[in-house]
Amino acid sequence: MDSFLHNIILQPMNRSLQDKVVLITGASLGIGKALAFDALARGARVAVCARDIGKLNETFKNVHEQDIFKFQLDVADEQACYAFVAQTINKFGKIDMLLNNAGMSMRALFEDLDVKVLKQLMDVNFWGTVYMTKAALPYIKRSKGVILGVSSIAGYRGLPGRTGYSSSKYAMQGFMEALRTELLRTGVHVMWVCPGYTTSNIRNTALGEKGQPMRETNMDESKMMSPEACARIILDGVKKRKRTIIMTTQGKLTVWVNKLFGGLADKLVYKHYLKEGDLNLPE
Repeated sequence: MDSFLHNIILQPMNRSLQDKVVLITGASLGIGKALAFDALARGARVAVCARDIGKLNETFKNVHEQDIFKFQLDVADEQACYAFVAQTINKFGKIDMLLNNAGMSMRALFEDLDVKVLKQLMDVNFWGTVYMTKAALPYIKRSKGVILGVSSIAGYRGLPGRTGYSSSKYAMQGFMEALRTELLRTGVHVMWVCPGYTTSNIRNTALGEKGQPMRETNMDESKMMSPEACARIILDGVKKRKRTIIMTTQGKLTVWVNKLFGGLADKLVYKHYLKEGDLNLPE
């Protein structure tokens, strides 16, 4: 049995999203896939997108057609984002939640980096969020719904070898915070979440210095959060209308230390990535 379906069967019945329409980007695997199945289990109808429509169709082949809409989409394509939203409205008639989950990562020192890689990450992680939010906003306002961004601790603390990733997540969080303030009296809730290390495919597809997929990583996945656990925390947080969620103790400590003791944070982060050993950092 698919582990996601198995996980849902074992969960107690939770219909907190009954009759809601949830739009999720980057939903063919990892956190996006888990969010979609968890939302379905809570009673939602779900619109999902990914660049690989074959993978998307395979992932959701056992879901009733009346509960799901699948769309091939690269979120860096602005017009395609509008088409996704329009076709979701055609099928379901409304949008209650937008979960901006699609994202890319990288592993390369800036001095070795072709800057097109940094631009590619900004196009997906930041501009993809902007395009989807702009397209869905009129419908979210109508439903007094939720706009969410899946961010990272890299959006609070710049990480070595992740200049493009950190830049895109800082930009996303700044955009979300400004938007939340603009929409303060509209009934729309804007939030972002920062998972810790998760057993998703984002590290295996991280881009190298020339834009090539890195595929291998030195990280121990046995100590990481599962996508299902991450999705559950996100949707529980949405229900409670949290402002932000930082999911791990390590993440919370990193943000706290970086705010109060910036120089110490530099040294601790450097030491961490030196130990990880996937960057050519001088000892």
